[in-house]
Amino acid sequence: MTAAVETESGPVEGIFGRDRSITVHRGIPYAAPPVGPLRWRPPEPPVRAQGVLKAGAFAPMCPQSPRDASRAGIDLPMSEDCLYLNVWAPTDAARRGPLPVLVWVYGGGFRAGTGAHPRYDGEALARRDLVVVTFNYRLGAFGFLATPELSAESAHGASGNYGLLDTIALLRWVRDNIAAFGGDPGRVTVAGQSAGAGTVNFLAMSPLAKGLFHRAIAQSHARYARDPELRYLATSYRTLADAEESGLTYAREHGARSLADLRALPWQKLVDGRPAFDTRVDSAGGGKPPMFRPVVDGWVLPHGYDETYAAGLQNDVPYLAGNNLHESGAVPESTFAEHRTRAASAVSPGLPPVHVTLDAFVTAARHRFGPMADEFLRLYPAGSDDEAARAGNAAVHDNSRISTYLWGAQWTERAARPVYTYFWTHPSPAQGQEPRRASHSSEIEFVFDNLTPGSAPWTDEDHEIAAVVSAYWANFAATGDPNGPGLPHWPAYSRHAPAVMELGAHFGPIPIADPDRLDFWRRFFLTQQPW
Repeated sequence: MTAAVETESGPVEGIFGRDRSITVHRGIPYAAPPVGPLRWRPPEPPVRAQGVLKAGAFAPMCPQSPRDASRAGIDLPMSEDCLYLNVWAPTDAARRGPLPVLVWVYGGGFRAGTGAHPRYDGEALARRDLVVVTFNYRLGAFGFLATPELSAESAHGASGNYGLLDTIALLRWVRDNIAAFGGDPGRVTVAGQSAGAGTVNFLAMSPLAKGLFHRAIAQSHARYARDPELRYLATSYRTLADAEESGLTYAREHGARSLADLRALPWQKLVDGRPAFDTRVDSAGGGKPPMFRPVVDGWVLPHGYDETYAAGLQNDVPYLAGNNLHESGAVPESTFAEHRTRAASAVSPGLPPVHVTLDAFVTAARHRFGPMADEFLRLYPAGSDDEAARAGNAAVHDNSRISTYLWGAQWTERAARPVYTYFWTHPSPAQGQEPRRASHSSEIEFVFDNLTPGSAPWTDEDHEIAAVVSAYWANFAATGDPNGPGLPHWPAYSRHAPAVMELGAHFGPIPIADPDRLDFWRRFFLTQQPW
C-alpha cells in the first residue's frame, strides 16, 4: 500500500499502478450510500471511515440491467451503495506542485456503465502529469426517476436529476480533496463520452456546477439547439411535467401506489431487463431517447439549450467537442449487407436508425425533411441500395459536423473562452470491432492511451495516433488549449471558418461540408423547434 492520504472520507491508502511512478486509489466514497430514505434524494456528504480506508479495489457498480452489465464485461457486483471514485496520480505529484485534474464521466445512455471499466484506466494519462478521476453515478430509475411526490418533498420542487446531482457532488469532493493527491482544484476538466458528454453539456448549463470545473470535453455529442437529433441522443432531456407523468406510469407498472411503496422495493425489482425508451419524442428521424434521462427541472437545469445559450447563462469555460465517422447512423461500407439483414423496425433507446436501402433512405428523407425532401435528395442522390447507403453516410457526417459547428456559433455568441471541435476518423479494433471502424466510443482507448497488449490487435499506427490524441487531451486539461510542441496545429473554432479538426486517419482542419449542403442544413434547422 502507498502512504495514507487525508480526505473528508478519512485517511485512504492506495496501491502502486503497473508503473510504480503512478499511485491508484480505488473505491473512495464521495457521498453517503443513497439507500433507504436516501433513495431518490440529492447525495449527502460521505460518512467518515473509522480508521484507514484500504483503497485497493473498485467499488460495486450502480444498479443496472444485467444485460447491459454483461455486455460491458465487468466482473463487479451491483449495489445501491455505489457512489465511489477512483484516482490515478503520479506518485510524486504532491511534492511537484498541483497538477491539472481530469474527471471522466462514463457513457451508457444514463442506464449503464461504471468508472471501473478498463477503458477508463487512468494510468497512462497520469504519466502525462495529470490527476485522473473516474467515479460512479446513479443510473436508470435510481438516477432519473421523477414523480409529483418526489418533487413535493424537494425544497426546490424538483425531481429526476439524481445522477447529475451525484456528478456535482463528485466535483465538490474533487474541489475539497484533490489537492491531497497532488491535483489542482483550480484546473479541473470534466470530460465524458456519449451520456458522459451529455452530462458535460448539462453541467455546462447548471448553476449548481458553476466554478466546480474549468474546462469541458464532450466526446459525442454537442449539437445545435435546433437539431432534432438532440431529442434522442445522449443530449436529450425531459420537461419536469413529462418526467413526473412517466414516473407515475413506472410506479404503477412496478406495483407501487406511493413513494413509500417505491422506496420499500428491493433495488433488484427496480432494474428492468430491457430498458424503456420514450416513444412520445419525435426526433424527425425515428430515433427514440431512453426513458430515464435528465430533466429541465428549474433547479439543476433551469432551462434548455436554446434559452440557456441565448441568455448567456452557460458556465463559460474552454470547450472541446466532436463526433465520430461511424456513429449517428453512419456505418462502414463493408457492413452495408450486414445491416440490411437486421430488422428494419428494431429500435434501441438513444441509438439512431441506419438506412442502407434505397427505399428506407428515401422514406426517411420524406419523413424528416417534408417540403425540403426533394432538395435533400438532389444534394444526396442515390439510385441503388449501395448508393443510398453511401448518401446516407454523407448526410449523417454533414449533419453532425454542421450541427456542432452551429452549436459553436451559439455557444460563443455569449461566451468568451475558446472552443475546439474535432471529427474522429481512425478505424479502431477496440471492443472487438471487426471490421475496424471509427464508431461511437472508438476514440476512448486513444484518449486514455490504453492500447493494452492483447486487448485488441493494435498496430504501430494505433500507438502513434494514441500518443498524439492523449497529448491533445492532456494539454487541454492543463491549459485550455490542446496544442503543444510536436503536435499538428489544432486551430480554435471560428464561426467565420466552417472547418473542423480531423483526428485519427489524418490530423488537420477539414471543411465541415460543401457550401450547398451547408446552406441546406442551415435552412432546415431554422424550420425546427429549438430545444
